This record gives sequence, C-alpha cells and structure tokens, in this order.
Amino acid sequence: MTFPTDDVELTTILVVSAVDRARDFWRDVIGAEVYREYGGTSCVLRLAGTWILLVTGGGPTEDKPDVTFAVAGDPRRVDHAFTMRVADCQAAYEELRARGARFLTPPVSSPWETRAFFRDPDGHLLEISEARSGP
Repeated sequence: MTFPTDDVELTTILVVSAVDRARDFWRDVIGAEVYREYGGTSCVLRLAGTWILLVTGGGPTEDKPDVTFAVAGDPRRVDHAFTMRVADCQAAYEELRARGARFLTPPVSSPWETRAFFRDPDGHLLEISEARSGP
C-alpha cells in the first residue's frame, strides 16, 4: 500500500463549545451540509468536498492518552484557519454578511487577491479569498 490511497479523505476537526450553535452557523451561514450528528457531542458536515467534524471538548482517551480537546482560548492567536477560494470576494462577503457572518474588516485587495476574514461562534478564523493574476 502507498499512502495516501485514492480513497483517503481528509476531515478537519473543530472543537466547539456548543455543537448545536456551531452546526447552525456552518449550515445556515456558510452553507455546509449536515451529514450526521452524534448525541449532541459531535456533528459531521460536508463542505466543498471536505469533511468537517464539530466536537465538544474532552479529556484524554486510550488512543490519545495525553491529549485534551479544548476550545481555543484567545481568538487573537490562530493555530488553525479555513480559506475558501471564491470567484467574487465582494459578492461572497455581502451574502455571508446577510446570513449573519461578522467580518473583521470589509474585503481588502492586493495585486494578487482580495480577501476578508470572519469567525465562527467559537472564534475559529475563516477567510474568503478571490485570487487574480499579479500586476
């Protein structure tokens, strides 16, 4: 076997404080599809060919004996972010704002891209980005 094989799919795990609130944001604001839910402690979403697993925090387990899952403590420090490449950043910004997304700033342009950042209810950083050819 050569890893990864063609059947491998990537799932991103986000630790959230309330699965219902996070699910509603990802479904209603971002447009993710709810695939499956597990008893209020986790929810599997599908978005743009990617799996997103929302989970509540938890302590070590047999297969991760010294690892604790916890919601990020300081939203000004980022160790994980999502970038969604879009065809029209301004249009995506307007639509997401209308759905309730709260952006850090309006879209900012450079010679290579236009982008804007916002957060989910637990402070995870998300970006919409419109690429274009350089100057």
